[in-house]
Amino acid sequence: MQSPHPDHSTAVFGTDHVLLSLCTSVTKVLNLATHTQIQHSGMVQRISKTFLKPDIGCFVLFDGGFSGLVILNFSGDAAMELYQNYLTNMGMPASELASNYTSDEVSNVMGELMNQVLGDFTSKVRREMQTHITQNQPKMLVLNKQLQLSVDANLDRPDARRVTFYTAKNHIFYLELAMDHTEFIKLCEFEAQDAPEPDQVMAEVAAQPAGGSRAAPAPAAPSDTDELLRSLGM
Repeated sequence: MQSPHPDHSTAVFGTDHVLLSLCTSVTKVLNLATHTQIQHSGMVQRISKTFLKPDIGCFVLFDGGFSGLVILNFSGDAAMELYQNYLTNMGMPASELASNYTSDEVSNVMGELMNQVLGDFTSKVRREMQTHITQNQPKMLVLNKQLQLSVDANLDRPDARRVTFYTAKNHIFYLELAMDHTEFIKLCEFEAQDAPEPDQVMAEVAAQPAGGSRAAPAPAAPSDTDELLRSLGM
C-alpha cells in the first residue's frame, strides 16, 4: 500500500488507504456485533472485474466525493456463523434461528450487518478524508453460480481490489471494492473528529430490530441498484 509522503502538507492517500479503512470497518462492526474475532488477510489482490459469488453475495453502490461499489461474498458456513453469533448476542434463543443460509432471515441479517459496516465507513470518510459519500440500501442475493457485476459509467478509471476475511471458525468471505482512481492530498494540518465510542456503537446495534434495515427515503425514480439488477436480468 502507498505510504503517505513524509511532508504532511503534501501527504497523499489513494485507493489502498480507502480499502484499508473499509477493511477496518468490516472487522470493527462484525467483531462488536458477533462478539467474535474477525480478521482479514495482510495481502490485497488487484483485480480487473468484480463478481457476486456463491453462496450469498451482497453489494452496495456509493456516490458523492468519490463513487464505487462494495461487494461481500459469503460462503454459506461463514454467513450462518455470523448470523447465529449476531442474533444470539442480541439475546435470541438458538432454537429460534434459521437452520439454512438460504433463509430470507439470514439474508436480511447479513444485509443489516453490511449496512452497519458501510455506515461506519462513510462516517470515517467524513472524519478522516473530509469528504462525503452516500450509499444505497444493501442488496443480498442467494446464488448458486458466479455473476459478474459491472459498475456503471460513473467510474472513469476504476480501481478494483479483493481482500480475504476469516471468521473465528476460519470460514472465509471476501470483500471486493471498485472505485474511481483517486488521490487525497493533505493540504494542511487538521484534527479528525473523534470516532464514536464502541459502547455507543454497540448500543445503536442493539437498538435495531434483528434482520431489519435502516429506513431510507422512497426514491422518486428507480435507483441505480434497481437498474443494475434489471440489467442483470433479475
